Amino acid sequence: MKKAIFLFLGIMIATLSFSQKKSFYDFKVKDIDGKEVDLKKYKSKKLLVVNVASECGYTPQYKDLEALYKRYKDSNFVVIGFPCNDFNGQEPGSPAEIKTFCSKNYGVTFPIMEKIVIKGKDCNPLYSWLQHKEENGVQDNDVKWNFNKFMVSENGEWQGYLPSKILPSDRVISDWIMDR
Repeated sequence: MKKAIFLFLGIMIATLSFSQKKSFYDFKVKDIDGKEVDLKKYKSKKLLVVNVASECGYTPQYKDLEALYKRYKDSNFVVIGFPCNDFNGQEPGSPAEIKTFCSKNYGVTFPIMEKIVIKGKDCNPLYSWLQHKEENGVQDNDVKWNFNKFMVSENGEWQGYLPSKILPSDRVISDWIMDR
């Protein structure tokens, strides 16, 4: 009888473990300099995760993303940029070129990660989590272009998605940051 109870408890624990959704903090990525970043370092911060590109019509959003970051970084908020070349090859640069472009043209100080793939079979695991309900537990969102924005809570939970046309200066973002 004891063996049956322990077997049952083991199955229940395993089932619960597998059914729990991952959080943003369960991932590791590399920054633009190739150094591993454990996303746990952003615990207790709201995050705006953006796929960025240097040669896109939306590229001027870098300026607004930087302004947003500077305005709210002392309020436990971080913008994280992920360069991506998936849409018409609009981010062809090397890591050094991307870093220089962001700094020289837009004064970017928010974290920029390494260039990643966000579409198809080679999709970065973090972006797979951001885009698929079965992984994030909330909603499916297919990134269709550069400068799509994902909102992640202080607890690492998926909270929202905004398409490219929603500017970083839009009130929906500042209201979310300030919980209005």
